[in-house]
Amino acid sequence: MQCVERVQSTPQNEPKISQVNPVNMGIEDMEKREETLFNETFDVITEKLTSNINPDLKRVSDWLKKVLVYNVPHGKKNRGMALVLAYQVLKKNKKLDSDKSHQARILGWCIEILQAFFLIHDDIMDQSLTRRGQSCWYKKEDVGLIAINDGILLNSCIYSLLKENFSKEPAYSQILDLFHEVTDLTIKGQCLDMLNSTPDMRSNPAAFTQDVYSAIVKYKTAFYSFSLPIRLAFYLVGIVQEEVHTKAEEILLKFGHFFQVQDDFLDCYGDPAVIGKVGRDIEEGKCCWLFVNALKLCTDDQKKILLDNYAKEEPAAVAKVRDIYDQLNMRKVYQDYEDASYKEIKVLIDSFEYAQQVPLDVFNWLLKKIYRRSK
Repeated sequence: MQCVERVQSTPQNEPKISQVNPVNMGIEDMEKREETLFNETFDVITEKLTSNINPDLKRVSDWLKKVLVYNVPHGKKNRGMALVLAYQVLKKNKKLDSDKSHQARILGWCIEILQAFFLIHDDIMDQSLTRRGQSCWYKKEDVGLIAINDGILLNSCIYSLLKENFSKEPAYSQILDLFHEVTDLTIKGQCLDMLNSTPDMRSNPAAFTQDVYSAIVKYKTAFYSFSLPIRLAFYLVGIVQEEVHTKAEEILLKFGHFFQVQDDFLDCYGDPAVIGKVGRDIEEGKCCWLFVNALKLCTDDQKKILLDNYAKEEPAAVAKVRDIYDQLNMRKVYQDYEDASYKEIKVLIDSFEYAQQVPLDVFNWLLKKIYRRSK
């Protein structure tokens, strides 16, 4: 059964905006323009996904619209916009095909839908209360554990959109394979994270090594947050050479690690009103950057306090962990890490050997976007 009709760039359904050729725009102006078009495209795909379901499933259609509208469009949209901007930069010196620009936005929303699928399930597993400044989906009175199926429902929307909008693309099979591969890797990364947070692991220093942390970050975050959007943009413009993808992914996985360290810092020190959620890494016993590095820097007495109080819900226990963080001046440790990582990634970008095919602006824009972020 087909769930959607092909979303094509027609005067009826493509978002309207003053027609300025992105080739002649700076990347910041291009970003503003594309953000407007990207947001408008969400309404188009929501309508298509929910208006062509079999009449027997009318209630499902109505419910799906609620799931989409509540869970998908309210984040920072970094992943979707990264794809859209990467596509525009890659096409910068060519005549832009408006159909492909619209397709890039649809593909960007496929990533945002994937993100929503992961977050719905992540919030259930972590017993989180808020997400993006509102109650977690599963916490709503009329939802509960239906949310488990809702996440799967969102995942199915991705493949409906891909089939209806990209099946005639030369790189359709590569696009499909990449979504399948990255989804698989991310699910395994989530599993590793959860296995590392079980009660018997929470007081075990072996659960909080740099190697364990790096593996969780690589698989749970880096592939779908950075490798997926940029490599999809490559496929959309016809860059299919495996060696280009491999070298680019090496840089993009470094981005992913950097990004997750920032998230871990903000979970503890960020303003909930700004980041859109109340951090719970300490309570949940997460293998996070702050705890891993605190264990490396602390004295034996401080280590005992950390291990005795980590992964506990009691505010007093959380306060003791935070106090050790402050004693170790983890804010300064993080700032030094952020500056060093920025320089390391910049060196990798500047030495990228396929700059003729992939303008370095693709990477430099991303680095500027996340460096010293506060949310």
